[in-house]
Amino acid sequence: MYRKITNFLESWKKSQYRKPLILQGARQVGKTYSILEFGRTHYENVAYFNFETNPKLNETFDENISPDYLIPILSHIANQTIVKEKTLIVFDEVQLCERALTSLKYFCENAPDYHIIVAGSLLGVAVNRTKFSFPVGKVDIKTLYPMDMEEFMLALGQKDLVKRIQKCFNTNTPLPSALHDMAIELYRQYLVVGGMPECVMQFAQTTDYILVRHTQDTILASYLNDMSKYNNLNEIKKTRLVYDNITVQLSKKNTRFQYKLIKKGGRASEFENAIEWLCLSGIVSQVYKTEQIKKPLENYRDIDSFKIYVSDLGLLCAKKDLTATDILYMVDEINDFKGGMAENYANVQLTINGYNTYYWESERGAEVDFVIQRNGQLIPIEVKSADNTRAKSLRIYMNTYKPEYAIKLSTKNFGLEDNKKIVPLYAAFCI
Repeated sequence: MYRKITNFLESWKKSQYRKPLILQGARQVGKTYSILEFGRTHYENVAYFNFETNPKLNETFDENISPDYLIPILSHIANQTIVKEKTLIVFDEVQLCERALTSLKYFCENAPDYHIIVAGSLLGVAVNRTKFSFPVGKVDIKTLYPMDMEEFMLALGQKDLVKRIQKCFNTNTPLPSALHDMAIELYRQYLVVGGMPECVMQFAQTTDYILVRHTQDTILASYLNDMSKYNNLNEIKKTRLVYDNITVQLSKKNTRFQYKLIKKGGRASEFENAIEWLCLSGIVSQVYKTEQIKKPLENYRDIDSFKIYVSDLGLLCAKKDLTATDILYMVDEINDFKGGMAENYANVQLTINGYNTYYWESERGAEVDFVIQRNGQLIPIEVKSADNTRAKSLRIYMNTYKPEYAIKLSTKNFGLEDNKKIVPLYAAFCI
């Protein structure tokens, strides 16, 4: 399956400023697969080391972490010669060996001709340990996310449709209605399946939603296990409470995160560490309210007002125990959840494309779902789960701040109305 991360890895390999690369991301997003596939096609050989399946590796790094010492030993363990620039060295589950992470500093300084990529599922959590020596400034860092809508469609053999969608996005011209309906159906399939590579592969091969749901449940169980394994004992219960409550928050008309919905009398001081753990692990992301529409938006975020979205739509539906039929036919019983689900979907696509997302709210309660900086402009984005709703809040925003244009995501076909770029939900990956 095609992953966009390959383009980044190719640029990294060619760069004269290349440093050891840390590929981080939530569990099961395809880090190991992407690295090994890249190594097989772009290097003469791959020396792969997994600190979970081979815990004795830790002893090697405990003794000495200079490249001169490590390379002969690693060559022996891998049973192959590690050659500068021709071998890709891979350290997997590196969060289990802090010294291996620290060694990257010395590879950068003393042996830059060795190509190294390390991967870890909970690096964001591990890196924050107080005794941890992280190679600041000596590594490149990239986050891998679940597959986006474009990668999902390509996995299902819809390359021509993807090209047509991109062309319609650029020209603001409608997609032929039959193709539009087909793309909407694919969008709903994506909501059910999500972007976890194993789930996408299973769906592409079998179209069996029950099999996909079993895999999703397994991934969710591994997340809960991580919360116990890599967390402070006092925080385990709180972290699970927050994670379980996200779907409840997204079902509310106002999707702003409220501590009182976790438990009666809940406060920030009680749950902020749990939220930080979930964000650092890559399972969820926070989107803050921006108090002013000025650059940089980061300077004007309201740290007390935020929304939480999960990193994968399929896992969201699995956690909510929604059936494929519920989503594919958008049944009335999930009306309360449709808006939050569409918002979550849009945030996933925008995040994968590298945007920092914020939301805006007026003093009188008008709200725009996302504000991003695109091509140097601050652009508001309104998300609607259907096409029969008015964007009153977006109009208030546009009258107040006069943006160059706005984007409205819904089930409507491509077009341009009153300086609003109308984009179907399935084309959010084009933004």
